[in-house]
Amino acid sequence: MNIYVGNLPYTISEDELSKIFSEYGAVNAVKIITDKYSGRSKGFGFVEMLNDEEGQKAIDETNDTDIKGRNVKVNVAREKKTDDENTPN
Repeated sequence: MNIYVGNLPYTISEDELSKIFSEYGAVNAVKIITDKYSGRSKGFGFVEMLNDEEGQKAIDETNDTDIKGRNVKVNVAREKKTDDENTPN
């Protein structure tokens, strides 16, 4: 299950985010999105969990909670749309 985590503190590391979500189950990958020019966090990222039930529990338990002073938004990540899907026929 791919999970979107928004409103992250800019100082959180991928390791720290992984530790938070690993309390709920096996974490396969963590990616914090950064600005390609400055390298600074954009304040959101994705956590991929191996088990959907554990992923849902992580969403339920961490959504609207405080991480380092920020109230994070956590939900199932939507699939990224390709340019073809956005182009009218």
